[in-house]
Amino acid sequence: MKARVLFLVASLLFSQDIFAQNPNFHIYLCFGQSNMQGSAPIEAQDKENVNDRFKVLQSVDCSNLKRIKGKWVKAEPPLCRCETGLGPADYFGRTMVANLEDRITVGVINVAVAGCRIELFDKEKYRDFTSTHTEDWFQNIIQEYGGNPYAHLIGLAKRAQQDGVIKGILLHQGESNTGDKEWPLKVKTVYDNLIRDLELNPKETPLLAGEVVHADQGGICARMNSIIAKLPETVLTSYVISSKGCPAKDDNLHFTSEGYRMLGKRYAFQMLKVMGIEVSEKDGSRSEKNISH
Repeated sequence: MKARVLFLVASLLFSQDIFAQNPNFHIYLCFGQSNMQGSAPIEAQDKENVNDRFKVLQSVDCSNLKRIKGKWVKAEPPLCRCETGLGPADYFGRTMVANLEDRITVGVINVAVAGCRIELFDKEKYRDFTSTHTEDWFQNIIQEYGGNPYAHLIGLAKRAQQDGVIKGILLHQGESNTGDKEWPLKVKTVYDNLIRDLELNPKETPLLAGEVVHADQGGICARMNSIIAKLPETVLTSYVISSKGCPAKDDNLHFTSEGYRMLGKRYAFQMLKVMGIEVSEKDGSRSEKNISH
């Protein structure tokens, strides 16, 4: 009888150890449309020297990448789905681990849908926007997420919370809502739902939102940036990431590979600043105000 009790106690402790949150595993949720998904070629430099401390939670099964949904893997691009390209999450994670102590691991979860409106991530309204595009490619993306991208993101996030702690949320969306003055309020609805559904503290979970292709690059949706700029008035723990100077493709809608590298680093610089770590955009050098993170 005593041996059985000891066995049960040991089993319980072992089970708790498996699912214990590691405070040194920092997780970031990434969502949006095509620019968050990643639309630029993955070049040789993007697959080189990826730090083992940078992970991605695979969002869908990808036989071509030998990856299984819900498993953490080294964050070599693509980080969204099986055939997506380079995006801002790539150099966000690389820059974070380069400027954090060796004990910190960074993980990202990327659920993005090219061409979608922000309403597709509204858990109450998403059904009205699953037919925004009738093209097969759009419908196929949604189906890869089980027909509900928001619920898919929440499911992966809850899985990730068994391993680490969600530290922030990255958003890149707006092209399909260009001119929509209600966009900040719509983003707030999604953000608030994420906070509630994942039992997060909004004061400790900043929302970082990137600008669309800037006017200085001929961005065809650049007027949306004046609306994105108002997000911090609505979501008090949000920050806008400038896209100024980030090179764009000829379509003036998506960034080039270099543009994504620059934008991803800027997301990281802002997150590090929130954590009390100032990083120079010129050379990546840092001066810690607080390195307890």
